[in-house]
Amino acid sequence: MATNKNPRELARLKRKKRIRKNIHGTQERPRLTVFRSDKHIYAQVIQDDEGATLVSASTLSPEYREMEKPKGKLEAAKRVGELIARKAKEKGISKVVFDRSGYIYHGRVQALADAARQAGLEF
Repeated sequence: MATNKNPRELARLKRKKRIRKNIHGTQERPRLTVFRSDKHIYAQVIQDDEGATLVSASTLSPEYREMEKPKGKLEAAKRVGELIARKAKEKGISKVVFDRSGYIYHGRVQALADAARQAGLEF
């Protein structure tokens, strides 16, 4: 861990390491992970056995840009959740393990997870 990061980010990274000890994406249940920056939100479905990203979506992806522009970051997170679920369904993925990456399950992370559940992903 770099020493030039702020204490909150260091605490999140410590939580992330602690969580990742127990969460592992398999062939049957890949891992849905979330990364949140100040402006954007990213989601990936990862199969850890091979170290391969199966599906990804973010507020920067071309499919997202084609959608109607959302009002606010919470609405954007919901759209990314719907998008990641739709892409996963197209690849034949219906069950995942949710990895919140050390973030509190609240706000944008929760909105993305709820939207992915409503769009058909099971976790």
